[in-house]
Amino acid sequence: MEKIPAHIGWSWVKQGFVLFRKQPAEISTLFLAYMFLMLALGIIPVLGQMLPLILIPLFSMSFMQACAQIERGERVFPNLLLIAFRSPARNTLLKLGLLYLLVATLVVAASALADGGTFWKAMMGGGLSTQELESAAGSMRIAMLVAAALYVPAAMAFWYAAPLIMWQQMPLGKALFYSFFTVRRAGRAFLVYGLAWIVIAIVVPTVISMAITLLTGSIAVVFFILLPISIILTVIMYCSFYPTYTSVFGKPRRGSDSPHNGDNPIL
Repeated sequence: MEKIPAHIGWSWVKQGFVLFRKQPAEISTLFLAYMFLMLALGIIPVLGQMLPLILIPLFSMSFMQACAQIERGERVFPNLLLIAFRSPARNTLLKLGLLYLLVATLVVAASALADGGTFWKAMMGGGLSTQELESAAGSMRIAMLVAAALYVPAAMAFWYAAPLIMWQQMPLGKALFYSFFTVRRAGRAFLVYGLAWIVIAIVVPTVISMAITLLTGSIAVVFFILLPISIILTVIMYCSFYPTYTSVFGKPRRGSDSPHNGDNPIL
């Protein structure tokens, strides 16, 4: 696989907007169904903290499949949320989710070396007081940076793993391997892609909130307007995951977990 130019990262963002505009209501409904299900799972004692992380690979494929159908002009329905649970790749995706949970736990645990475990307690629902959080704010920021740096290699391995497992029928280890080195070779494009979304996520809400505050002076109005905008931007970001895959591995075949019959420049 040839290295992907940096400007392709911005193209991925734009393609996310294009996919969203084709079926905004349908893909937003799918996202809201996902959020509702995550909230419902969170009610379960003990498992409620782990299940959302374990199931991330399966639910991520719901949005990938939805984008594939939108691209083909097919209607997206909420029952698509469970498509990965009906896939032959379900068990492998669950193993990927368990590995994701393990890595996330180890990364947050390692950050305790920077702040003595305050960030760990906060992430694990340790019930820290406001005073404790304020006094440890500086060390927590360092711990978060440490966790982010440690997570980058894992994120590279996880990025393409789920679609490679479900659409390319790869075993877990092979999918993680190909994902890591594919992201590495497309590093500049992913850097542009990530920076673009950081700017969009910060600049757009800030400008809108300032404008609304100047016009109305009401914090409540700002909240009620920013909430749907934040949801829409999140959905568009989910849509942009799909072109990061297809630009490298090609489009998935219609009605199948198999890869497209054309060229798939994996490496």
